[in-house]
Order: sequence, then structure tokens, then C-alpha cells
Amino acid sequence: MIKKSLAVCMLSVLVFSCKKEAPEMPETKMAHDSIAKTEVKEDIFKPIDTAYSPAYKTEDYMKALQYYRTEAEKEIAAGSPEQNNKVYEGYVEVRNKYIQGLSRLHTDILDKYVNYYDSDSESYKFPEQIKDLAARFKKEGLEFREVGEGMTEIWSVPNYYYLIFKNKVTPDYNAYIAQMAIEAKDNYAVDAGLVISWKELGNRLIFWENFMKKYPQSPLLKTVKKDYNNYLYDYLYGMDNTPTYERADGKLYDENRNEYNRIIKKYPGSYTAKRAQEFLNLFDSKIPVDQIREKMNVVSNY
Repeated sequence: MIKKSLAVCMLSVLVFSCKKEAPEMPETKMAHDSIAKTEVKEDIFKPIDTAYSPAYKTEDYMKALQYYRTEAEKEIAAGSPEQNNKVYEGYVEVRNKYIQGLSRLHTDILDKYVNYYDSDSESYKFPEQIKDLAARFKKEGLEFREVGEGMTEIWSVPNYYYLIFKNKVTPDYNAYIAQMAIEAKDNYAVDAGLVISWKELGNRLIFWENFMKKYPQSPLLKTVKKDYNNYLYDYLYGMDNTPTYERADGKLYDENRNEYNRIIKKYPGSYTAKRAQEFLNLFDSKIPVDQIREKMNVVSNY
């Protein structure tokens, strides 16, 4: 027993001696401290609230946008397509709130934006402040977009969400996000007038009609139906500055009549073609426009 105790004591002494003589490794310690600090810093970062405050600066919004994009990408990397549908919806909502905040922060720039257009050179001449801001926006997938009547807004670039969520959501969401990216490339309407062609509008109607047929149980159906009805209303009646008929005598314009006939011929079994044919028949019957509107019963949800 004594020998065993002595051996244990000697071993303890040797271990203590080795520990005492072991060289310090400050470089490794510093590296570990640095990592720890970085992790703590990431954990404690909190983005600004989505509710607007005049105390928030552009940099606060940039950091918040970066933070939520990173979080969204982490979630969709680990989530199922169904889960990622929810991530998409939540991300769009929070991002839009930050864009609204940025818009309020930069109201002065948005109000003056169109004034920087130089008609002589047919180009914009921006001060450095706006050039720098536009460059910062671009890094976060944002852009200035003129929307008519002297107004400019801050938008996400057209394909922003599609690049993030492509093939990571369910097929209905994938189709929806892809189509929204296409439609966002150009303004739909400006100054109470349609900007895209009548043919493009007709094609959008067909796309969304087919979407509703293909995905009748999609959570997006309510939104898609609303958009479809708005498109159909504009397709039939036009807008204040781009009507489909002559208000004085109620005669359909030739370009609109030709477009309706195109849709009827190309997509004869579609609901869109059915409504276009009905519209043509009513006009050809010389029924007053107000009665045509009543009989068509197409309501805009604007």
C-alpha cells in the first residue's frame, strides 16, 4: 500500500511539474478570444424595429436588410419546400416594412429624383450623394423606380426574391415568384395609363388563369384571383388615359378588338377568351357602356 501511495504522489508531482514548465501559448489564446468575441457580437446584434423612427439612419436599414437576408438563407437551406413558403412570406413582409422606412427616411431625395433628368442630354445627372446611395441600395437588391406623376419609389430589383427562393419552395410558389420577377421588370402603368402592351396584358391573364387551374389548393390563390380580376378589368375597360373604347360614341378601338380576337383564337377554351367574346358581343349589340359594365360584372380590387 505504501509503495502504491508513493507512486501516486510521484506521479502527481511529475504532472504538476510538467504543467508548471509547459510554455504559454498567447497566440492561440488570442485567437480563441477573438472567435468568442465575434460569436458574442453576432448573438447580441439586433436589427432596428420595422416601425419607422426618425432616429434610424441609412446604415441601420442596410444592416437590418443584411441580417434578415442571412436569416432567410439559413432557414431555407435547412427547411422543406413547405416551410420555405412561409419563410418567403415572412421575409417579403419584413423587407417591405424596411423599404417603407427607407422611403420615409429619404423622402427629400424621392421628391426631387425626377428633377435630375436633363432633357438636353436625355439622361440623368445625379449629385454624388444620390449616386452613392444608389450604389448602397444596389448591394441590398434595391433600386430607385419612377412610377409616374413625378413620383419615385424604392423597390426591390425585379428578380430579387427569385434568386433567393428559386427551386427551394413548392412548385406553385416557384411559379408565382418567377412570374412576379418577370412582371416587375417594367412598370405596369404610369400616369393613369397602361404601359405594357395589350398583348402582354392578355398573356398575363392567360398565365394566371392557368396558374389557378394548375394549383387550385395553393395558399396563393386568393392573391392570384385578386390580381387576375384587376388585370381583366384593365384588359376590358382600360385606364383613364388608355381606354379600350371611344368614350364619345362607345366604339371599341381596333387594336383592342384585334387583341380580343387574338385571345379568342389562340385560347378558345379559356375563361379569359370567354369574357373577351362576351365583351365583343355586347359592344357589337350597341348596348350603352354603363349597361355593358353592369352585365359583365367585372370588379377591380384596386
